Amino acid sequence: MLERLIAFALTQRMLVVLAAVGLAAGGIWAFSGLPVDAFPDVSPTQVKLILKAPGMTPAEVESRVIAPVEQELLGIPRQSILRSTAKYGIADITLDFAEGTDPYWARQQVSERYAGVTADLPAGLSGGLAPVTTPLGDVFMFTVEGPLSLAEKRTLVDWVIRPRLRVLQGVADLNALGGFVRTYEVEADPVKLANRKLGLGDLLTALRQNIGSDGAGRVISGEESLPIRIDASVRSPEDLATIAVRGGPGAPVRVADVAEVRLGTLTRYGAVTQDGKGEAVEGLVLALKGANAREVVGRIKKELADIQRTLPAGTTLQAFYDRASLVDRAVGSVSKALIEAAV
Repeated sequence: MLERLIAFALTQRMLVVLAAVGLAAGGIWAFSGLPVDAFPDVSPTQVKLILKAPGMTPAEVESRVIAPVEQELLGIPRQSILRSTAKYGIADITLDFAEGTDPYWARQQVSERYAGVTADLPAGLSGGLAPVTTPLGDVFMFTVEGPLSLAEKRTLVDWVIRPRLRVLQGVADLNALGGFVRTYEVEADPVKLANRKLGLGDLLTALRQNIGSDGAGRVISGEESLPIRIDASVRSPEDLATIAVRGGPGAPVRVADVAEVRLGTLTRYGAVTQDGKGEAVEGLVLALKGANAREVVGRIKKELADIQRTLPAGTTLQAFYDRASLVDRAVGSVSKALIEAAV
């Protein structure tokens, strides 16, 4: 057999050379697309539920949120570990599955089980499944630099940068950290409410019923049908201030008559500091499980360069963690050592 193989190679030299060249070209092509990472992901298939329970202590979170959810999640096929952490106002539930489990199948199972217990959970609970990433999924971090205030920087990350990066292939999510999240605040005056024989319930009802839009039928004129729409969306604190709390005969009572309306910020439980010089606003990009980190970072850099051209004067995006550069340095060190050893 070996003699016939050698004879065939010697008699069909051109065919053997072409096969060798094709094999080498295929190897080079495969090597160029080989995903290389400085942190090999050895974590199992994992699904996380992060639920926000405002105002609850860790003990209340454990008894009223985590316990019923864990009872519902028990018995999912291929589940290996179920663990949880209760913090002030936050429930963190993690499920590990057997090696080789499809992550999207696992998320579907957890989502179906969680939907079956939501009716029994406390009102006001928010949150849900965490992004499809891993504990080593943070591939790129940057800060917003410039003359903008912390609230303006956070708004820039939340409403400009985050939507554009989330649509990139391989990006699971972008977490915005630091700064101030703007809100509309309505601070009721109990004395003014009492003088007008109103309560906090009346104020809340008026706000809930007058901050949206609704249809009001149609007007038919000949062959035309014109839809009527009531637009009560809130675009500024002044819109909130003019909402009527009570109408009827006489002068109406508006929100501004019984409360103070102003721009505010959400309550913060932490902050981001930079170089020990003060607070900063940070963006942390998470990669999808199994994505090529270098390719994902390349897309992120290109998109951030496009965003940079649209930012206010003096505002820049400064990267301080780049997985691609770390991968390049690690690969360079290994390549250098292999070449030296070969020589």
